[in-house]
Amino acid sequence: MMNRMTDAVKHLIIINVVVFAAVYLLKIDFSDSLALYFPENEKFGFWQFVTHMFVHGGTMHLIFNMYGLWAFGTPLEQMWGRNKFLFFYFSAGLGAGAIYTLANYYQFNGIYEELVAIGMSGEDIQTLLTTGTYNSQILDQIQQSKLVDIYSTFNTPAVGASGAVYGVLVAFGIAFPNAKLALMFFPVPVAAKYFIPAIILGDLFFGMTSYSVGNIAHFAHVGGALIGFIIAWYWKKNQFSQNRWN
Repeated sequence: MMNRMTDAVKHLIIINVVVFAAVYLLKIDFSDSLALYFPENEKFGFWQFVTHMFVHGGTMHLIFNMYGLWAFGTPLEQMWGRNKFLFFYFSAGLGAGAIYTLANYYQFNGIYEELVAIGMSGEDIQTLLTTGTYNSQILDQIQQSKLVDIYSTFNTPAVGASGAVYGVLVAFGIAFPNAKLALMFFPVPVAAKYFIPAIILGDLFFGMTSYSVGNIAHFAHVGGALIGFIIAWYWKKNQFSQNRWN
């Protein structure tokens, strides 16, 4: 589907590319300030729920997200108009960050309570969180993988437009359910109404199990998809006038 790039999509892509170039080419390292950290981490700032959408972890991360934004966002902006599309895009991105953070809180607090239950002091837990070091004797009482998980949750920031793009992807599926989609590793075209739910269910599965490959924020994807579905479904059901948003 070769669509002319629409105004909002074009400017979102430009901002993402400029930030990427500043961080990786000009070596202007403000990514720590823009990435979304766990709220208990001293590097956290509320603005990160917005800014993390414009930081990417590598060239392929940027390319895939910007391709998805162009391919699926362009027909939506053509249908909705610029302002309505921007409202949708940022709502999905904010929702992705919020749900990702809530999922992290759930995991973090569960492990934290286990550490308290086996007798670790608050100071010892803070040392684990900030330095990754701990008394190896506690491994008799708790799995090492849980120590790795709580340290990673506390210290690893989320970056990328993936959550917002997943919202766009879901909205595309609602608007164009019979459009044929395919992936490089699964080149057989499948209707969007089947293809997109399968991808989201895969993210939900990997987010809830230990089978995930790489450092992927699956619950950010699921969060963006959920918020995108709610908004797009509501708009389609109520047939909001595009003129109201221009």
